[in-house]
Amino acid sequence: MRRVALKIAYLGTEYYGFQRQPDLPTVEGEMLSALKEVGVVDDINKCGFGVAGRTDRGVHALGNVITFLTEEEVIINQINDALPKSIRVLAQTKVPLRFKARYALNRHYRYLLPLIPGDSPLDFDKMVEASKLFKGTHDFSNFSKKSERNPVRTIDEIKLIKEQDLIQFDVVGESFLWNMVRKMVSILMMVGRGELPSEIIDELFNPDKDLCIMPMPPEGLILMDITYSGIKFHEDPYAVKTFKSFLKGEYLKNQTIALSQKEMLKGLKD
Repeated sequence: MRRVALKIAYLGTEYYGFQRQPDLPTVEGEMLSALKEVGVVDDINKCGFGVAGRTDRGVHALGNVITFLTEEEVIINQINDALPKSIRVLAQTKVPLRFKARYALNRHYRYLLPLIPGDSPLDFDKMVEASKLFKGTHDFSNFSKKSERNPVRTIDEIKLIKEQDLIQFDVVGESFLWNMVRKMVSILMMVGRGELPSEIIDELFNPDKDLCIMPMPPEGLILMDITYSGIKFHEDPYAVKTFKSFLKGEYLKNQTIALSQKEMLKGLKD
C-alpha cells in the first residue's frame, strides 16, 4: 500500500463547492467517483482520502491537492477520462504514508476584480498601501466565522496588480479561514472607494470589533497553487494541454456572452 498525491484543477462554476454533498454535484464527489471507476480506489471510506483545500461553491483551482492510499498504478489520463472536462488531474507524486494534504508549506490564492466602466472609481494606490497592513500574523476573526477555533493566521505575501480591465489580488500564506480572502478583497475595495479608511484594517484585527464584512463573489477566486516542503509533483504534459484547450473554449464562449450583454446594456436607456 502506498500514498499518492494528485494536483488537480477545476472550474468551480458548476459545482456546489469541493466537499461532497448529498444529491449535489461537487468536485470531491466527481473525483471519488472517477478514482473508483478506474479501479485506483476500491472503498472510498477506507482509502484515507484527504484534500488540501475545501473550496467554496463557485471557487476555481489550478493547484489543489488530494491524497489517498492505493495498491494500483495511478495513470493520470485514465482518471481524467472518467472526469468531467471541467475537472483535471495535472500532476502526481508519491508521498509518505502519514502525509496530510492540509498541512502545506503555503497556499497561493488569486482574486480577479473586474473594473467596469461607469462604476465608482477605485484609488488603487490607497488599496496597495492598505493591503500592506495584512502582512504578518493577525487575528482574522472578523474575516471569517466568529466560531473559528483558531482565527490567527499569517500572511506571507500580498500583491496587487492593476491592468486595463481588472485588479489582481495575490495572497500567499500557510493557511486561510473560510471566506477570508474574499473578505480581505472586499475591505480593500471599500478602502479604494473611500467608504472606509485604511486604518480600519488594524481595527478589524481586534476580535472584539464587530463589523459585518460581505465577501466578494466566489467566481473571482482561484486557488493557484499549494506547496509542501520536500514534495515535488510530476506534471503530465498531455493533461495540461487538454485542460488549456478546454479553458480556451470556455473563455471564448463566455467572452461572446459578455459582449452580447454589453451590447444589450448599451441599447438600454438610463
